[in-house]
Amino acid sequence: MLESTTLQRIFQFFGLDPLDWHCISFGTGLINSTWILKDNQGNIKYILQRINHQVFKRPEDIAHNLETVGQHLANLHPDYLFVRPIAAMNGSTYLQCEGDYYRIFPFVKGSKTLDVVNRPEQAFEAAWSFARFSHLLEDLHPSMIRETLPHFHDLGLRYQQFTEALNGAEAELLQQAEKEIGFIEKHSGYVSVFEKLKRSGEFPIRIMHHDTKISNILFDAHDKALCVIDLDTVMPGYFISDVGDMMRTYLPPVSEEEKNLDLVVARPEYFRAIVAGYLSGMSGSLTGLEQQQFLYAGRFMIYMQAIRFLADFLQRDKYYGARYEGHNLIRARNQIRLLESFNQQQGRFQTILEETMVSTRR
Repeated sequence: MLESTTLQRIFQFFGLDPLDWHCISFGTGLINSTWILKDNQGNIKYILQRINHQVFKRPEDIAHNLETVGQHLANLHPDYLFVRPIAAMNGSTYLQCEGDYYRIFPFVKGSKTLDVVNRPEQAFEAAWSFARFSHLLEDLHPSMIRETLPHFHDLGLRYQQFTEALNGAEAELLQQAEKEIGFIEKHSGYVSVFEKLKRSGEFPIRIMHHDTKISNILFDAHDKALCVIDLDTVMPGYFISDVGDMMRTYLPPVSEEEKNLDLVVARPEYFRAIVAGYLSGMSGSLTGLEQQQFLYAGRFMIYMQAIRFLADFLQRDKYYGARYEGHNLIRARNQIRLLESFNQQQGRFQTILEETMVSTRR
């Protein structure tokens, strides 16, 4: 819970009367801390967030990106629902208070978020919404947007970090993860594919969300997507980041925390929904080379997350932390199993991709 003196300063900075608001902890996010602000009638009016500046080293870059994107959308696409942080009396959209950074967003009445994708229609709506967001930003040059997490989805760097973790790991940990290490090394060709795509002139840098889990979409009461939220990771990047993260998190019926690997499978009907939604939202603007990379997008993100979990296990859980012994090894095994399921269905997914592309063009 926030200290009362800190909360008082936040209210004062943003021009809110402390007597009018009740602050209640909200959400399950792992990075930023979030609260809802209710008025005296019990209505939710605002979302208050504390930015984790241990992760986001330059919160001012986030503020710059939100202002740049928000102004662009307001000018060219005024009907698009973009949830911008409210500005204080001095025009700033965040308060620095005792080393922490705070901001307030308006609450979108009638909206909800989902923690789990239960139906393909939800996956379609989310994919369409993330794609439309990037599509509407195509005439905003990526150089106008700052990197809030440099090299976040650089697979080459992640593999290098894995190699460094491998070389410095204790013998006991290497023995426990022997099978998983072998899998990662056997599939290192995915890194070469990424480097080749980056060098291609047909694989454009776009403004991407980079964190496309289902909880970063606001839905209405009928599960129709309203808009994307949690925009701290909006940066220049490649479409495979967003599509790949959707496949990584929407395809399996269980999360990356699942220990029973028999439950970790890639569901074809959700693959179809992601592809159809994304193609529809991008309105034909993907290049030919990009359209060929939908299968690679899934491999790219699932493989990268497996690398990151495994490297963290080998480094005694320095980044993600662990709730129990071997937690990150279990997470890595989960992602490896998902990648195996994905690859086992390559032929079926390719057929779905071709069928969906044909139907989308009609």
